Amino acid sequence: MPHHMSLHIVIDARRIRDFGIGTYIRSLAHALAAIDPVNQYTLVSGPAEVPLLAGLPENFRSAIYARDDHSYLDHVAFPIFLRGLLPDLVHIPLNRVPLLMIRPYVVTIHDMANLFYEEGISPLRMHLRRYRFRRGLLRAKRVIAVSEATRRDAETRLGVPSHSIRTVYNAPDPAFVAHGGADQQEQRRIMERYQIDYPFLLYAGNIRSHKNVPRLVEAFAVVRGQFAAHPLYKDLRLVIIGDTISQYPAVRQSVIKSRVEHLVRFLGFVPFETLRCFYESAAAFVFPSRYEGFGLPPLEAMACGTPVVTSNVSSLPEVAGDAAVLVNPENVFDIARGIKEALLDETLRAELIRRGRAQAAKFSWEKAARQVLEIYREAAGDGD
Repeated sequence: MPHHMSLHIVIDARRIRDFGIGTYIRSLAHALAAIDPVNQYTLVSGPAEVPLLAGLPENFRSAIYARDDHSYLDHVAFPIFLRGLLPDLVHIPLNRVPLLMIRPYVVTIHDMANLFYEEGISPLRMHLRRYRFRRGLLRAKRVIAVSEATRRDAETRLGVPSHSIRTVYNAPDPAFVAHGGADQQEQRRIMERYQIDYPFLLYAGNIRSHKNVPRLVEAFAVVRGQFAAHPLYKDLRLVIIGDTISQYPAVRQSVIKSRVEHLVRFLGFVPFETLRCFYESAAAFVFPSRYEGFGLPPLEAMACGTPVVTSNVSSLPEVAGDAAVLVNPENVFDIARGIKEALLDETLRAELIRRGRAQAAKFSWEKAARQVLEIYREAAGDGD
C-alpha cells in the first residue's frame, strides 16, 4: 500500500484511565497527532473517557463503546463494533485481544506479569489466560514490545515469531521533563499539605507481588537502623504512592514485622502535579521490582532529577542504563546497600542526577510515535 494513501486506524482507548497503560494511550495519541496529519484515527472508549482525549486535531475522532474488556461478550461484541468502523488497521494497546478479533491488527505487549506472577489463580484460569494472550499475539500482524527484555520473553516464553515483533520504547510523560524543577513555593505547599517535613525515600507504582515492596520495606528498616545517629537521615521515612495497601497483606505484614509502621506512609493515587512534586522532593527513588516490561517510574524520577536505586534484572538495566544504582532485588541487604550509596555518596549522587536527566531524555514519545506509524504502515500494507 503506497504511503500517500490515507489509512483509517482505530485505537482501543478504553483503558485511558488506568495507571501506566493510560499514560501510554494518551501519550501515543498526542504524539501521533503531532506528526501525522494524513491518516484518520478513531479512538474507541466509554463515554466517561472521551474528555481525556480532548484537544486532538481534525483527523482524530472518538467512537463510544460502553463495554469493558473484562466482559465475556466483549470477545464477540467488540470485533463486531470494530468492523462497523471500517478500519484499515486496529491497534490494541494492551494484550487483551478478543478471541474473534478482526484483522489486521497490531498489539502492544507491556509485560507478562499476569502470566507468571499472579497469586491465587487456578491453573485452569492461568492456562486459559496464557492461551488467549498467546493467540492474541500470534494472530497479530505486528507485535510492539516495549523493551528488548519483553521482546525476548515474547519469543522464548510464548513462541511469537521474531519477524512480527518490533521494539518501541515508552517514554516519560513530557510534563515530567518540560518542568525543570518545581516552583519552590508550590512544592512547599504540597509537602505541607501532606505534613512532610523529613527526608524520605519514594516508591511509586502498584504493589503487586512482583514489585517486591515487602523487601523494600525490610531494606528501609535496615537502613533506618543504621542511620539512628545520622545528622541528616536519622528521621528518614518511606513514602509509597500507587495502590491502596488494603489488598496486600504481605506488605502490611512486612511493615509490622520490621517495626516501621510509624515510618512508612501509603498515599494511594495522587494527582500528577503532586506525584511530580514527590519525585522532586525525594532523597532517592527506590524501585526494586523483580520483573518489569519497561519500568517507567525510574525514568520519571530521573527526569525529575532524583537519584534512582533499581533492580539489575528484567528490562530495568536496559531502561536505567548507567544512571542508577543497580541492586539484586532478591537480597534485602543489597537493596539496603544501594539505598545507602545513593544517599551518602555525594559525588555519586551528583553523577546519578546528571546521568539520570540525560538517560530520561533519550526516550521520547515523538520517537516512539514515528516508529509506531512505520509499524502501522507495514501492518496495513502487508497483504494477508
